[in-house]
Amino acid sequence: MSQAGVSANRLELLQIADAVAREKAIDREVVITAMEDAIQKAAKSRYGSENEIKAEVDPKTGEISLARLLEVVNEVTIDATQISLAEARRKNPAAQVGDFIAEPLPPLDFGRVAAQNAKQVIVQKVREAERAQVVEEYKDRAMTLVSGTVKRVDRNGVFVDLGGNAEGFIPREHMIPREIVRPQDRIKALLREVRTEIRGPQLFMSRTAPEFLVELFKIEVPEVGQGLIQILGAARDPGARAKIAVKSLEPRIDPVGACVGMRGSRVQAVSNEIAGERVDIIPWVENAAQFVINAMQPAEVTSIVVDEDAHSMDIAVAEDRLSQAIGRGGQNVRLASELTGWRLNVMSEQAATEKSEGEQLELRALFMKQLDVDEDVATILVQEGFSSIEEIAYVPTTELVGIEEFDEDIVEELRNRARDVLLTQAIASEEKVEQSGPAQDMLDLEGMDTELAYELAARGVRTRDDLAEQAVDEITDIPGLDEERAGKLIMAARAHWFENAEQA
Repeated sequence: MSQAGVSANRLELLQIADAVAREKAIDREVVITAMEDAIQKAAKSRYGSENEIKAEVDPKTGEISLARLLEVVNEVTIDATQISLAEARRKNPAAQVGDFIAEPLPPLDFGRVAAQNAKQVIVQKVREAERAQVVEEYKDRAMTLVSGTVKRVDRNGVFVDLGGNAEGFIPREHMIPREIVRPQDRIKALLREVRTEIRGPQLFMSRTAPEFLVELFKIEVPEVGQGLIQILGAARDPGARAKIAVKSLEPRIDPVGACVGMRGSRVQAVSNEIAGERVDIIPWVENAAQFVINAMQPAEVTSIVVDEDAHSMDIAVAEDRLSQAIGRGGQNVRLASELTGWRLNVMSEQAATEKSEGEQLELRALFMKQLDVDEDVATILVQEGFSSIEEIAYVPTTELVGIEEFDEDIVEELRNRARDVLLTQAIASEEKVEQSGPAQDMLDLEGMDTELAYELAARGVRTRDDLAEQAVDEITDIPGLDEERAGKLIMAARAHWFENAEQA
């Protein structure tokens, strides 16, 4: 080939690199590196895959240089990849064992197969670079709103062109039920996860996540985007109904009104984006009971009972409002529960009254029995809101003295009785633990450990004599206890039997 032809080929190589870099929006260096890898693969096909070959493309001139790398060793065992120290020093007097000598190879004449292989390597490397670039661009944008154009829809989900070689994927379960999307539709979604995969989409999106709803309000409501209004929670039944809790950091701004917008324009814009999903905007308040009452909208709560220990609330509504409070399929109460974080039990006023009366009767009977008081005293305690012996024993004395029917002597006596009950219960509980746990002679048995001793005690084998009466196959189902160890432990437990027999 003439010098002019070689120069033309070099120029064409650089032009290809520039064109691919522009088309794929990736660094020119990445393309040149891909070309070098492709040339190396082709060279190995030509000179033998056992050779370690390095190819370099000059990014300015396009000149290709090929060299075989040989490791300098004292004694050559692999001709294709090694060179003796003496031979290496004839090429480079400074060569040392462990160095590499680059032996130039003649320019490669690409055949059809080699050229095809080289092309495949370049394509693969460029795709890898594209994926890496996408991950780098989007890795800090997880849980934010992204938008694009629908490329295609299949039974698994929706593929979205996000621009710049980026493709997002919305799994079917993260699409709003019964929502119809078609290719070329513009679509918004929450970027749920960014991860690197060998093939396929790397950007996983969602239109059903509660956070997607929050991001939409940030766009439609400037006060939310500016941080003047906070959205402190969201719960959704995608495509049907949702609730969000809002709080204003600026006293002059009504958070509900701002999110609703003039004639409902802002909330309607959000609703239109999520297939007509109805959104209830709930004012957040610090008082948990009041927040739950707000969250139950549009149902009106007539009474509410809070159980802090169970983290639940009993909500009473008018009989004719019960179905509205619960909602279709329990939707309203379920969303309110998700939004507030409380377990909510909705019932009619009559059912709430009956439940309350039943609980008061049980509590009154408990106080009468454990504190040994008459019905009047027990009734007063229940009416004043005491719900346990612990409260009577440890609430400040002033709370009890403040009860009109009680004087200081009665209060002192009630507190003493309550503390005696708690002490008795504690002692009984401790004795129960002692009785159910392993005996000391079991713990002291040679080869026994604490964990195994408690496991045996849970099965009723508490003492050394209990263990001595066991057969090996009766206890080997305990994890970590094989037949050999079980046999040794049983024999150790029986040892005192033989000692007693000898003494007799």
